[in-house]
Amino acid sequence: MSQTRHYQKVCDVFSRKLLSCTVDTPLVNAVRLMQVHEVSAIFVKQQQSIVGIWTEADCLKIDITKTQFTDVAIKDVMSAPVISVSSQCLLSDATLRFQQHAIRHLLVLDNSQQAVGVLSLSDIVHNQGLDHYLQFRPINQQYCQQVQIVDADTSMTDVVALMRHHRLESILVYNSVIDEHGIITQRDIVELLLHSQWQTPCWQYASFPLIAINSQSSLFDAYRLMSQHHVRHLVVKDKQIKGIISFADLITEIESAYCCELEKAIAQRDIALQKSQRNLFLANKIIDASLDGVMLTRKDGTIIQVNPAFTKLTGYQEHEVVGLKPSILSSHKHTAHFYQQMWHAIAQQGVWQGEICNRKKSGEAFFEWLTIIEIKDPNYDDVLYAGIFSDITARKQAEEKIAQLAYFDELTGLPNRRLFNDRLAIALSTAKRNNDMLAVMFIDLDRFKEINDSLGHDAGDNLLSQVATRIQSILPDGDTLARLGGDEFVLLCEVSRLEILINFAEQILQQVSVPLQINEHHVAISASIGVAVYPDDGLDSATLLKHADIAMYRAKEVGRNSFQLFKPAMNARSLERLAMMSRLQSAIEHHEFELYFQPKQCLQSNKILGVEALLRWHEPTLGVISPAKFIPLAEELGLIVRLDLWVLEQACKELANWRTLNLDAGRLAINISAIHLRQGQLASNVQRLLIHYGVSPAKLEIELTESCFISHFSEAKQELMALKKLGVHITLDDFGTGYSALSYLTKLPIDTLKIDASFIAKVPDEYGNSEIVSAIITLAKSLNMQVVAEGVEKLEQLNYLHSLTCDTIQGYYFCRPITRQQWYAFYQQQLELS
Repeated sequence: MSQTRHYQKVCDVFSRKLLSCTVDTPLVNAVRLMQVHEVSAIFVKQQQSIVGIWTEADCLKIDITKTQFTDVAIKDVMSAPVISVSSQCLLSDATLRFQQHAIRHLLVLDNSQQAVGVLSLSDIVHNQGLDHYLQFRPINQQYCQQVQIVDADTSMTDVVALMRHHRLESILVYNSVIDEHGIITQRDIVELLLHSQWQTPCWQYASFPLIAINSQSSLFDAYRLMSQHHVRHLVVKDKQIKGIISFADLITEIESAYCCELEKAIAQRDIALQKSQRNLFLANKIIDASLDGVMLTRKDGTIIQVNPAFTKLTGYQEHEVVGLKPSILSSHKHTAHFYQQMWHAIAQQGVWQGEICNRKKSGEAFFEWLTIIEIKDPNYDDVLYAGIFSDITARKQAEEKIAQLAYFDELTGLPNRRLFNDRLAIALSTAKRNNDMLAVMFIDLDRFKEINDSLGHDAGDNLLSQVATRIQSILPDGDTLARLGGDEFVLLCEVSRLEILINFAEQILQQVSVPLQINEHHVAISASIGVAVYPDDGLDSATLLKHADIAMYRAKEVGRNSFQLFKPAMNARSLERLAMMSRLQSAIEHHEFELYFQPKQCLQSNKILGVEALLRWHEPTLGVISPAKFIPLAEELGLIVRLDLWVLEQACKELANWRTLNLDAGRLAINISAIHLRQGQLASNVQRLLIHYGVSPAKLEIELTESCFISHFSEAKQELMALKKLGVHITLDDFGTGYSALSYLTKLPIDTLKIDASFIAKVPDEYGNSEIVSAIITLAKSLNMQVVAEGVEKLEQLNYLHSLTCDTIQGYYFCRPITRQQWYAFYQQQLELS
């Protein structure tokens, strides 16, 4: 027997499966509880105190001849008092207590004298490592040779009486019909208490065939056979049945040998204790005084001791962790591979040191510097581990703060130039090794200085933070966005194809261009992006950054709110723009442009109250091209005025046709470019075409945005006054998305305000947008202006605008932009509905 087992404690082997019932519980209910929980003993409580115990062995004490015996209260048949043992008691002392009281179960109490479990003789046998001892002990005469055998037809009442009379744990049953023996044990009697069929022949409750062992086998063979078949009795049989060996017989033999071992061990222990007591005292004093947390565990990780510093650092008291695993401290922030490497190092070197993140009892995560030492005593087989740790959370936070200041932008939290350069250098090394592509994007905000100067530096900082957040929201994993300073951002991204890079750049432009809420201001901004691609545009960091910067300035030169690759030949979008530029000059002569019509609805009468003419280009090769693409090209090529005149002439033709068809749809609105307005010929061109087609000026509506007059106010005002004098209706489009002064509304001859669709999209649910829309409508009415809400797509938006007494709506809810023929059909349909 291993010497180390003499120093095992009850807490190392006892079962926490403590089953109990009240003193008034009927016997049959207590038995049912035992069967459900698969235990052989149940403790009896009275007012939260354990006052008795009932075990399988007590079943023979019950008088089954009384018809109501199962209804008897458990207190009338229990054994009392209950013998208890401390969880810190040595197993050797617990074994002696079993012998002194001739019992099989002990109640286990903790340091507070609270019941925490039960210790049985089986627990000691299963946990004492007695295999070697039992293997060298033959069965010989260790079994019961006086076997009681009854006939299969014997009633269970007689069987119980026989077992009670002879104090038997089991009895054999012979069935002559099938020439077979069976066995009935105390456990079978317990199960029968639930059925009360005592006059039934006992064979029905016998277990067969019998599990047998010969008398020459070892006690270990018997123990292994019982464990394998989950039984507590074996028939000893050579040619004939010689007796029965029970689990209790094994325990009796073990107890005898165990006592002899204990006598020797106690003598040796006393000598060893005297020698080690002083060393142990000093060691415990040193551990308790240590400012570092100390935790001792067994080889399986079970905690056996902690020091006061452990409690101070983690919040766990010693009694809360002893018997548990160190995993109770886990923060789940480390991978299984991390722990595998840790234990590999301990196995190879006997020690591991490193930084680890754990969690306190309060749930707070903390960083610790941990040393794990493997402790091997040459006199014992067991291995212990000592974990010594200190809290380094404050140091980690300081390091992170220093790193944050050194490598991250304080305003946006993005990497700064230094960290970006480091990451770019690493990415280039990887790309060279793997023959991958990389892209560097320079992102510069357009006209940021104007916003910063007009709204203040705090507003500018707010805008930069919001832009950084927006770009980060669409950033793929692994890409790096950095702020170099001012309104300059730079992006390092992995790229597999140029098409993906182009789409991503367009996504960034879209994200940045969505209007921002800066304090009480609604601010629109755009960006210019330059892109350089490794390896085509440069092989080192400096070259790539320089070329991306050059490409960004080129994007600004061609009109801002766009992106440019350093080599346009590699840019599919540039090729498309070149193709459009060559086709745009002849598109007007070849009648590739067409007007679509989107009617407006009066909210009071629900009738059509005006139509907006929208330009579309059907390019034979490239297909339908959005105005957002060809209008900037027309401005670059100087064709925008010519395009305006084409639209204006088509609108006058359409109005003349309305007059012929007696079609009354209000005014026809067209959009005019800022360049046309600044040239000073818009009013004369309008007058000429109105006269040529015989159209009333009151039927024509000119829509302009704030950008048309923000930088050339005097010229724009003069031209608009001339239009107003002609009788043309003037509308300010996309109102609220710019940052011009409201005084323009009183200085310019504006008849109608169009609320931008970006505001309408978020009403009535979003606070802020709804108030802005309400304020615009109130402002317009106070200035005797009409209001058109564009972008209305939902019924709740229409209802909200109606509640604000908005004049007119325009959007998909009423009608999408449609062709000329579709417009006439829609008009006729509306007439029939009215």
